[in-house]
Amino acid sequence: MDVGSVRVGVAASDPGGMLASPVTVLRRQARQGTDLDEIVLLVAERAAIEVVVGLPRSLRDHEGAAAQSARDYARALARRVAPVPVRLVDERLSTVQAQRGMQAAGRSVRASRARIDAAAAVVVLQSALDTERTAGAPPGELMADA
Repeated sequence: MDVGSVRVGVAASDPGGMLASPVTVLRRQARQGTDLDEIVLLVAERAAIEVVVGLPRSLRDHEGAAAQSARDYARALARRVAPVPVRLVDERLSTVQAQRGMQAAGRSVRASRARIDAAAAVVVLQSALDTERTAGAPPGELMADA
């Protein structure tokens, strides 16, 4: 997932964990939590074995307000989807990569914001899948469900 202040991009992999694909973009509704409810349903429907949430660190490896928001979101999600693990993975430049992909496809970045969020979620998940395949262990930080 690519968690933003307005939208959450959601991607999923094939059963073999080889290829990430966009699933949907949800509107963030922090007060009602309906976006979290929808993600819980998606996790159950897809029989997900793990949830990957992008952690937006700076290029200097610092965490700002956006990273704290992603941590809070992942923590809340972990409580709701337990025992399915939720993992935070570095998502530096995922949105930039997604925007470049849209531009290369001839799409306007302004008109494609929701698509960019979904594409950024694909970048985050594909990077995590590739890293796990290469390293032989899941990347990132496992969130506690408490």
